[in-house]
Amino acid sequence: MGKIITIAHQKGGVGKSTLALNLAICFQDQLTVALVDTDLQGSIADLKEDLPELSIIQEDNFETIRDLPHQLIIIDTPPYLSNRLPELFLISDYVLIPTKAGFFDVMAIRSTVALVREAQTRHQELKAGIVLNMIKHRSGVTAEVQELLKTFEVPLLATVIHDRVSFTRSPITGGVLNGEDSKAKEEITALAEEVVNSISV
Repeated sequence: MGKIITIAHQKGGVGKSTLALNLAICFQDQLTVALVDTDLQGSIADLKEDLPELSIIQEDNFETIRDLPHQLIIIDTPPYLSNRLPELFLISDYVLIPTKAGFFDVMAIRSTVALVREAQTRHQELKAGIVLNMIKHRSGVTAEVQELLKTFEVPLLATVIHDRVSFTRSPITGGVLNGEDSKAKEEITALAEEVVNSISV
């Protein structure tokens, strides 16, 4: 069975789908990767024709997801999936929780973090991390937000993903790795390395 990375946050608009897509593209040269869209509205599933080299699957049956033959499975989750997240976390190896840097955004991840911690009591191998995403260049991250994130019992990753046009456009450009934005490439590659290192420990 392949490794499963689930990207989750019970709040919308934090960039889960964009991260899922770019991480899948980042890994696909080294591994067989499935990008699974659990949103029945299928925002990622709609990209199948545009990204034929990437295995994109629309599926909300978690047993089917677990049995996929790929070496790495990256799962994108919609905000309304909250009641099924615990079930999904139990089949995952890693949960990535993206958040913006606003105080209310950070407070909103508390419930997702609590679900991860609960899942870890039953699935002790489950790892997780919080990544600052869609960060405005000039605003940066306040010390207050960073201190608050450090109280959540889920590690704050060192990588910061900034709010870049190249990420916004990545669904139609085939991912930031296929573009010209070297900073975006560095950020998504660094994030992929952090996640892999955490899973490998």
